[in-house]
Amino acid sequence: MATAQAQKKWRDKNRLVKKQLNIMARAGIHFILEDIALRFRLRGKGEAVTFACFVTRALTQRADFNAEAARMLDDFTAAYHRDREIYSA
Repeated sequence: MATAQAQKKWRDKNRLVKKQLNIMARAGIHFILEDIALRFRLRGKGEAVTFACFVTRALTQRADFNAEAARMLDDFTAAYHRDREIYSA
C-alpha cells in the first residue's frame, strides 16, 4: 500500500483529471482483470477496468446500428443479471 505522502502527491498531481476508484471484488474478478491486462497488453488491472468500459461503450454504440451487436449485448446483459451473484461482491 502506498504511503500517505505518496497518495497525497498522486492526488495533488491528478486532482483535475483522475479519481481513485477503490472497489471490493471477488478474487475471480481480479484474475480476470489480470488476464485482460495480459491479453490486450495493458498496464495492469486499473487499465483493464478502463478497457472493459471502453469495450462496453463501443459495443453499445455498435448495437445502435447493428442487429447482431444488439443481440450480443442483450445476451450478455441477460447472462450477467442471471448470474450476478457469481460476479458481484
